[in-house]
Amino acid sequence: MLIFIGADYGTMGLSPEEIQERMGRWMGWTEKMAKAGVMKSGEALHADGIKRISGNAQTVTDVAAAELKELIGGFFIVKADNADEAIKIAADFPDYDLGGTVEVRKVMVFDR
Repeated sequence: MLIFIGADYGTMGLSPEEIQERMGRWMGWTEKMAKAGVMKSGEALHADGIKRISGNAQTVTDVAAAELKELIGGFFIVKADNADEAIKIAADFPDYDLGGTVEVRKVMVFDR
């Protein structure tokens, strides 16, 4: 799994044209992975409406994106044989130049 961490475009002062250009980069990257057969699934996540549930009492707290140290903007499930292969897939992540990061995680698959 590739987890995308970075700032919300809406809070970065990007112009509508810059946001459109960024989205074009994302679409190009996604299409490249789909053509290579490594993209299994993925979604972008909204930066608003974040709820955090914690403790035995299951306390629900509204969290503003601005309060978070790291905003998870989305994820892709990719087909990779190992972490090194997943790192290569993440090499052209569109938001590195904005300080974005990609976290590579193994997904546990349970027998059913």
